Amino acid sequence: MALLEVNHLGVRFARRDGPPVTVVHDVSFALEAGGTLGIVGESGSGKSQTVMAMLGLLASNGRTFGQARLRGEDLLAMKPAALNRIRGDRIAMIFQDPMTSLNPFLTIERQMTEALQQHRRLTRREARTRAIEALERVRIPDAARRIGMYPHEFSGGMRQRVLIATALMMEPDVLIADEPTTALDVTVQAQIMALLREMNRERGTAILLITHDMGVVAELCDDVMVMYAGRAVEKARADALFARPQHPYTVGLLGALPRLDAPIGAPLRTIPGNPPLPGGAGMGCAFAPRCVHAFERCQREVPPLHADGARARACHLDAEILLQSTPGVGL
Repeated sequence: MALLEVNHLGVRFARRDGPPVTVVHDVSFALEAGGTLGIVGESGSGKSQTVMAMLGLLASNGRTFGQARLRGEDLLAMKPAALNRIRGDRIAMIFQDPMTSLNPFLTIERQMTEALQQHRRLTRREARTRAIEALERVRIPDAARRIGMYPHEFSGGMRQRVLIATALMMEPDVLIADEPTTALDVTVQAQIMALLREMNRERGTAILLITHDMGVVAELCDDVMVMYAGRAVEKARADALFARPQHPYTVGLLGALPRLDAPIGAPLRTIPGNPPLPGGAGMGCAFAPRCVHAFERCQREVPPLHADGARARACHLDAEILLQSTPGVGL
C-alpha cells in the first residue's frame, strides 16, 4: 500500500452568479514512503487546489470528491478535529506565498513552537530550542535573536525560509511543498533543495512538490505528473519524461526552457495562447486551442488518461507521431 494514495479527486466551487465550476477533474496518483513526486503546470492548472483539497483547506464554497488516503485512512472523510491532528504533524505543507502565510500579529517563535507543543508535547523551552535549530538549518542569521521578531521584520525570502523551517522541524511522513523556492536567491535555493533531499533520503520523508520550475523537478523528483486545466495529462518517471515527453503540453513546457546548446541569439520558444479560465475549457481537449497537432477529434472529445506500463498520457495523437514531429524536445 502506498503511503499517500489519491483516487479520482475532483474539486468544484459554487458560484453566486452561475453554475458550479470544476477546477480539478478525476486526478489520481500514489506516493510511496521515501518517494518524490513533482506536480507541474502553468498557473491555474489545478496543482495547488489538488493538495488544498486533500488537506481540507478549500474555501468555504469548495467541495471535494474522491479519496485521499494516508496509510489507508481517507483524509477527505475525516472530521475536522481528526484532520487537525494530522496536518502539521504527519503531513506538513510549505505554502506558496510567504507574505500572507505568517500571522503578522504573532512572533516567529510563537508560530513555530505552537505545532511542536501541540503535536510533540514539548515544553516551551524545548520547542524554542528546536525552532532555533530549524532556523539555523535554513540559514537564518542570528536565529536565537530573530526568532523573537515579527514577520514584517523579515524579507520575503527570509519569511519563505521560516515556512520551510517550520515544516522541516516536524519531520513529517509527507511534506507538501508548494513552490518552496520561488522567493529565494539561487544560493539559498540550492541549500533548501539539499535539505529536502536529506530529509527524503535519511528519514524516508515522502515529498510532493508543486512547481512550474522544471529544473527543480529534474533535480529532486522521481516521478512527475503534468497538469493542464485541472486534469492530469501526463505521468511518468522523471528521467523518462524529460528524455521523451509524450504529450504536446509537456513538449511545450520543456521546449520553453533555455538551453545551453541553443544557438547564440536564438529566441526562446513559447506555447501560443493562454490557459483557459477555470471551468472555461469547453468541449474536447482543453489544450487543443494551443496545440499545433490538434485535429477534429480533439475539438469534440476529451482524451482519457491512458496508461502504458509506467507511463500515462491523455492525448488523441499517437505518441510516436508526436515524437517524430518534434525531434530534440527532450533534455
